[in-house]
Amino acid sequence: MSLTLPWFPEGGGTAGSPRFRDQRRKRHPPLPCPCSLTSSQDSFQRRFFRMNVQAPPRLLELGAQCLLRNEALAIMALEELPIELFPPLFMEAFAGRHTEALKAMVQAWPFPCLPLGALMQDHQPHLDTFQAALDGLDVLLAQEVRPRRWKLQVLDLRRKTHQDFWTLWSGMKVSVCSLLEPEPAQPMQKRCRVEAQAGLKPEQAPVEVLVDLCIKEDTLDETLSYLLKKAKKRGKLLHIRCQKLRIFTMPMHSIRKILKVVQLDSIQDLEVNCIWKLATLSRFLPHLGRMGNLRRLLLSRIHILPHTTPDQENCVNQLSAQFLNLPHLQELYLDSISFLEGRLHQVLRCLNTPLETLSITNCLISESDLTYLSQCPSVSLLKDLGLSGVNLTSLNLESLQVLIERTSATLQELDLDECGIMDSQFSALLPSLSGCSQLTTFSFCGNPISMAVLESLLHHTMGLSKLSHVLYPAPLESYEDVHGTLHLGLLAQLHARLKQLLCKSGRPSMFWVSASPCPHCGDQILYDTEPILCPCYLPD
Repeated sequence: MSLTLPWFPEGGGTAGSPRFRDQRRKRHPPLPCPCSLTSSQDSFQRRFFRMNVQAPPRLLELGAQCLLRNEALAIMALEELPIELFPPLFMEAFAGRHTEALKAMVQAWPFPCLPLGALMQDHQPHLDTFQAALDGLDVLLAQEVRPRRWKLQVLDLRRKTHQDFWTLWSGMKVSVCSLLEPEPAQPMQKRCRVEAQAGLKPEQAPVEVLVDLCIKEDTLDETLSYLLKKAKKRGKLLHIRCQKLRIFTMPMHSIRKILKVVQLDSIQDLEVNCIWKLATLSRFLPHLGRMGNLRRLLLSRIHILPHTTPDQENCVNQLSAQFLNLPHLQELYLDSISFLEGRLHQVLRCLNTPLETLSITNCLISESDLTYLSQCPSVSLLKDLGLSGVNLTSLNLESLQVLIERTSATLQELDLDECGIMDSQFSALLPSLSGCSQLTTFSFCGNPISMAVLESLLHHTMGLSKLSHVLYPAPLESYEDVHGTLHLGLLAQLHARLKQLLCKSGRPSMFWVSASPCPHCGDQILYDTEPILCPCYLPD
């Protein structure tokens, strides 16, 4: 199974690789500018740069390396080691794969947070170093009397948090205490008070492991398996908190195994990208209902059988009911969901908070669905509306007009790509669009629109001061024939005409870009002032 954890940095690098040397080089103060040197100094400096010699290690680094040559001595010294020396020594131990020293330093870590993920992103990780860190935490949790200097509350395995911690401490900038505190959302003092009231000693409060997970394929890899093993072993003393969870094709029993040891109320961002039948989704729904702090949800590629059954209707109702347990949901993405047509009201009726983003893409919907959407209480404050890939050709778009008008005070992004909207339908939407005072981005590529309607759109949106990006289809007049052969010369002329109108209207900086599929391969051809051609058009 593949897993998005911070010990798989892009590019990697061993201790002797250029990448690792670059990271080591960042720890040293910059050499003086040549223009500030005397002639003799300048000559030496130029020779130094020409030879590409790496600056020598600082005394602190040499001391750490010397101490780690005898791991037993280094471990004995931890009790009296000044706090400010812990991060540099930990970095040296991690880079040199001194697993016993790492294990001991985790147990004696004198800060509330150990941002191991940020360190693993910068250095080539190894399974043994990761296991050593978890083993140290495991030994710590097994002790009835914790070490005197122990303060560890959070082991952070995420890549993009506390990125400056190791850089600052390796530079001996010790006044960065704010970087050492656990996240505000998890105040330790409050948690200790609660556990004290429950009869637990404060020192037995759980240690949290923060991690973002991307799980896919059929089997668990060694790193995730090891983490799950430790969490299962220590139970309430070790909590795995996962803010972002991505699930791709994977057996349901494996997914359940992972979710069993994850604190589900910690998940704020969930993507389910699995080719599931509706019945399979129903087995996942009880877990979804326990994610009470979820803010973003994406469901993709959920299918139903060709014929409707009572069980399928029950599954749709179960999905809807889970939204009652998600009071913080702000962003909902439904992609390639085959059961939406005629059932959108069933799915959305239990939303109990206003959404900021609603994206329904590559789905079939009916006119009654569109009517319900325009009246749904939870969409009145939308900032982002996406209907890309939803065929609207045969639908009456009065309901879409109403929806745009309802959201005109908040709507910032509107995506109507590949909706099959015709000239007459699009013209009917223009008055509603002209009232969207907060609109910044409007995309409607892949619709058969004429140049006259594009010019009308330009005039209707001139008053939208925040509109900065418009992505539009190649006008019908830019095609050579009914087979969709794009004439780049005609497209250039029509685009120049639109740019000229923008300049005359006082909006020359508005970014209008044409996008149309390549007739040979289907990839997008973009056109701003010059075409960004598909390779199909380029000579060999």
